[in-house]
Amino acid sequence: MEEPLTEIIRGAILAALPCQSLQVSGDGQHFEAVVVSAAFEGKSRLARHQLVLDSLKERLKEEIHALSIKTFTPQQWQETQH
Repeated sequence: MEEPLTEIIRGAILAALPCQSLQVSGDGQHFEAVVVSAAFEGKSRLARHQLVLDSLKERLKEEIHALSIKTFTPQQWQETQH
């Protein structure tokens, strides 16, 4: 059985970035990733998104038609949870 694309996306992001938390959801064509990583410290929103997109380059060409990305540093994530 083929691995769901959400798990493939999750694996690609985890391979590229050290994540404290990673949530990936989707319907097969449209996906959302919520990524919490210390690698985002001091980076602009655009730079953070580019790090995530770089991990999915090949998949974005053919399999992923839409991807919403939300990025947080661990501290930002903790603040949103309270």
